[in-house]
Amino acid sequence: MSIQFNADEIFEIAEQIERNGAKFYRRGADILTEPENRRLLLDLAAMEDEHERVFAAMRTDVTASEREPVVFDPDDQGALYLRAMADGHVFDVKVDPSERLKGKETMDAVFEMAIGLEKDSILFYLGMKEIVPERLGRHRVDAIIREEMGHVALLSSKVSSLRP
Repeated sequence: MSIQFNADEIFEIAEQIERNGAKFYRRGADILTEPENRRLLLDLAAMEDEHERVFAAMRTDVTASEREPVVFDPDDQGALYLRAMADGHVFDVKVDPSERLKGKETMDAVFEMAIGLEKDSILFYLGMKEIVPERLGRHRVDAIIREEMGHVALLSSKVSSLRP
């Protein structure tokens, strides 16, 4: 039997990824000492917080049929699995952010790392989209992908502005 997830479950994991992203950016702001750079990272953390709110709002719009479980799951193992995937895939909350951010990175390096992680999240959502049946809200995953693509574009423009 293949594993399928519904739109509600995808939004749950999207919210976790955004929480993880906000934590990453706040840790980066703690490491960097220049006030302007810290402000930029804190602004990005706030954007992640906003994305989480957007995804939470989108999740409330999921219809009852899109929330229906795809498989019998009396122990809620599907939700636990999704949470574990979110924590281990993008902005891993189990790994101390200081292992990624050693404290000597330039803003350019921090943004490049963030772009890579954001691209990974897009790939994650593209993969998840393939396992969400249309009747369970596959089209809603496209909205998540568009949000993350916008984040990559913003980060890329920030990197460009830092380079001569």
